[in-house]
Amino acid sequence: MPELPEVETTRRGLAPHLLERAIHGVILRRRELRWPIPDEVAALLPGQRIVDVRRRAKYLLLDTEAGSALLHLGMSGSLRVLPGDTPLRAHDHVDISLDNGRLLRFNDPRRFGSLLWQPPGQVHPLLQGLGPEPLDDAFDGDYLFQRSRGRKAPIKTFLMDQAVVVGVGNIYAAESLFRAGISPLREAGKVSRERYLRLAEAVKQILQHAITRGGTTLRDFISPDGAPGYFEQELSVYGRDGQPCRSCGRPLKHATIGQRASVWCGSCQR
Repeated sequence: MPELPEVETTRRGLAPHLLERAIHGVILRRRELRWPIPDEVAALLPGQRIVDVRRRAKYLLLDTEAGSALLHLGMSGSLRVLPGDTPLRAHDHVDISLDNGRLLRFNDPRRFGSLLWQPPGQVHPLLQGLGPEPLDDAFDGDYLFQRSRGRKAPIKTFLMDQAVVVGVGNIYAAESLFRAGISPLREAGKVSRERYLRLAEAVKQILQHAITRGGTTLRDFISPDGAPGYFEQELSVYGRDGQPCRSCGRPLKHATIGQRASVWCGSCQR
């Protein structure tokens, strides 16, 4: 599933092509995605101008005065800005045509993605109760330390809780814990403030670096310009179970934590 760097890469790729463009029309070829596409998308978007392209957690928002289109890429979704006469491919479910003859096309083979509607001045239920963005100042080691008190869950599960912090999925949780030297199995409530300071800094550094590298492009993800991400080549632990640790050379360990595959170094991470 695309994680925060992949979604932010998509946002940055789309924004220059969408900002201040007027929407000419909306074509819904298949309304049944993860949830049915609401009527407001096709009824209210045409004639509106896109005033902002935002990201909240792993959702993209196309803001207009009439409201916001709320997009999630799911497991395999992609968004591309294309010439208006671009031939259709399989799984091209939605076209949003623009006033310059181009269109925003949403392709989703597995249909786990979504296109929803957020009225102006409201927060969609899916965006309510979320934690801070990991790249914002509100997210730091002191915050993690306070939120973790009394938590018995493994720290990796805690770090992936969207009510604690948004957008830190399996890949980047594993990589951040490795950089901070913390075992993913360690009980969240027993990790010291000092170690949480290191972890928060690791999360920020790794996410920022992954964004500059275009994300990981694991399996299905493709950035808006069709280019792959390059961060996958630099992964230290994720997907490398049994291979030598890049720091100490010992074989990496593997286990299922919170129903997610987890890889770590038993020597470097305590």
